[in-house]
Amino acid sequence: MPANAGIQSYGKHAMNIEAAICQKAKELGFDTVGFTTPDLPPHAAEGLQEYITAGHHGSMAWMEEKMDRRAAPKTLWPEAKSVIVLGVNYAPKFNPLDKLKYPAMGNISCYALNEDYHDVIKKRLKQLARWMVGEYGGDVKVFVDTAPVMEKPLAAQAGLGWVGKHTCVVSREFGNWLFLGSIFTTIVIPSEAEGSKPDPSTALRSGRDDNKDHCGSCTKCLDICPTNAFTAERKLDARRCISYLTIEHKGKIPHEFRKAIGNRIYGCDDCLAVCPWNKFAQDSQEMKFAPREELYALHLAELAELDDTAFRKLFAKSPVKRIGRESFIRNVLIAIGNSGEKCMLPIAQKLMNDESPVVAEAASWALEELRGSTIS
Repeated sequence: MPANAGIQSYGKHAMNIEAAICQKAKELGFDTVGFTTPDLPPHAAEGLQEYITAGHHGSMAWMEEKMDRRAAPKTLWPEAKSVIVLGVNYAPKFNPLDKLKYPAMGNISCYALNEDYHDVIKKRLKQLARWMVGEYGGDVKVFVDTAPVMEKPLAAQAGLGWVGKHTCVVSREFGNWLFLGSIFTTIVIPSEAEGSKPDPSTALRSGRDDNKDHCGSCTKCLDICPTNAFTAERKLDARRCISYLTIEHKGKIPHEFRKAIGNRIYGCDDCLAVCPWNKFAQDSQEMKFAPREELYALHLAELAELDDTAFRKLFAKSPVKRIGRESFIRNVLIAIGNSGEKCMLPIAQKLMNDESPVVAEAASWALEELRGSTIS
């Protein structure tokens, strides 16, 4: 279908297309939605280039390989005329920082305590996209954190929030807790014409003024980082980030960061959880993101015993499964070494004979840390 076919097909609906999409998005479980063009300001590309040149992306080679498409959404799909950015609230009912108080328990980032958000959101995006094509024609493509799309600056441009000093999107309504997805479409969605704005009484808020920076002088997110991963405001060296180290990084974790990891065995929520804007966040009502009981309270001793089959079974449908047993047990052993629990000495001793050299090395480190610990 020609790129301009979409705008010809919705005719009399042109003035309320945004409201209709917002309403449908709400029915499908999205909490916020915004509209923008498939273009980003020059500073987005410049920031990405600086990030890659400095090597702050670490081993995430795909960021460099697809940098051109990531920096300019239009190159990803030249026919696209509009981008719909959608968010799903996953605000936890608990304070993620509280889990740091229990060193013998494994601390998994709150976004990964149930189903993988990629799967949940992509299904909804496809449903919304099919509905759009049926209503207005045109063509569509959906993305959720797996393609070279700069979701955060697009979300800010669409009015969902602003990019905070910790490089994540912050919303006045949902704090730091938004999963993002986007729909690129050949439909030219009017956004400035009279009557085109959504009716707030029937649709989700689509606030184009919500992308103003409301961080002020606050630096709590920067100050709390255990590994000092922020080189400046809105500049993150992923190689020092606990989320990167425990999820994306393969092989041995550098010794300089191991003590700072504490009991975090998958990701880190510190810079998100400390943000003052979270006091306005509403607890997520989405059960697919509510913590599964068996994942919320995980004893390190039990996790260390998992073989590959048991690991896959425990983390079925969870994003944790993506990193594989080797990286996961490596993380668990680092947490064991930080726990001070000498009762876990036999576990570390046993895993020194693991067939994975990465696991065996982490077990050796944990053993030495526990032996030198003054905590019993």
